[in-house]
Amino acid sequence: MLSRTSARTKTRLAVAAIALAAVGGVVLNTASAVAAVVTPAERSAAAAPQRDVDADASLYVAMARAVKQSAAGKVDTAVLDTQIANLDASPGLPETSVAALTRLVRTSTGEVAQKVADVNAAAAAAAAAQAAAEAAAAQALAATNTPDGARASARTMMAARYGWGDGQFSCLDSLWTKESNWNYQAYNADGGATGIPQALPGSKMASAGSDWATNAATQVAWGLDYISRAYGTPCAAWGHSQAMNWY
Repeated sequence: MLSRTSARTKTRLAVAAIALAAVGGVVLNTASAVAAVVTPAERSAAAAPQRDVDADASLYVAMARAVKQSAAGKVDTAVLDTQIANLDASPGLPETSVAALTRLVRTSTGEVAQKVADVNAAAAAAAAAQAAAEAAAAQALAATNTPDGARASARTMMAARYGWGDGQFSCLDSLWTKESNWNYQAYNADGGATGIPQALPGSKMASAGSDWATNAATQVAWGLDYISRAYGTPCAAWGHSQAMNWY
């Protein structure tokens, strides 16, 4: 019959095991942990007595298996697997051997649990970094998609790619204010001209980027390229627009 002292000892060990398992994110409750070593047979008056070292071994094997499960696909558990297999045979081993094997399993379980915790923390950090980057990109896109943001993008792009300065930007500003008021969502229902540069059809702008329908900067890039090829400069394009009412 299991003594009160032995039962208390196992309960304390179970609580310690739960704390160690929690390092790796493994959830064990006291009832299930104690049940791993304090079996119905042990609680029966007719049950054969169990050595304390075997009860300890059963507890740590249960904990080790739970930690091993949490490590699947994350951490190598080959050493722990071997130690678990060795400790499974504890009832047939001398007490000193069982105690030594239990210490090995306990140590390896703690190491694996810590590695799992490290992997989980790294994954969480990477996810947080990705979310932050996506949020920053969304914020930058939202800023670019305002009329002022599109103007700023155009000023920077035309200077860097074509060497056009403030004078040419003034012509471009007049041209695209007339065409779309720098609204990337502008659409001419009569003819189908689309976006800031009023591309016809709008799908032409796909040559500048697949996000042409949602990104003002992509529309600006296409529009500047079109002006460069068709008119040479924004001022030439603006002059044509003033004379013909289209460009």
